[in-house]
Amino acid sequence: MNLAEIAALLALGGVAWFWLDSLKAREAGVLAARRACAREGVQFLDETVVGHGLRPARDERGHMVLRRAYEFEYSLTGNDRYHGSVVLEGREVTLVDVSAHRPPAAVVVDLR
Repeated sequence: MNLAEIAALLALGGVAWFWLDSLKAREAGVLAARRACAREGVQFLDETVVGHGLRPARDERGHMVLRRAYEFEYSLTGNDRYHGSVVLEGREVTLVDVSAHRPPAAVVVDLR
């Protein structure tokens, strides 16, 4: 085996690892979105998440991981659609946002 063949095998292995890791992360994102929607009492639409971003990041222990962001849609009544999001660092869910259906908090400004 020459150096080019070894490099090609390593590259192929890296692509296969990335693809499998992405599938596992997406599954974790779907599960987190489904659970968040159930907690909020809203309907998780299409039973899927869509990749929105990918970048390297450091987890809370300082290790390099891939930070993946996903978006999904949910509904209060079935006739409306709201956007939610899930962020994973590695395979750990760090953020799930299903607050788009809530009215913004009132802001009180003291003009004295």
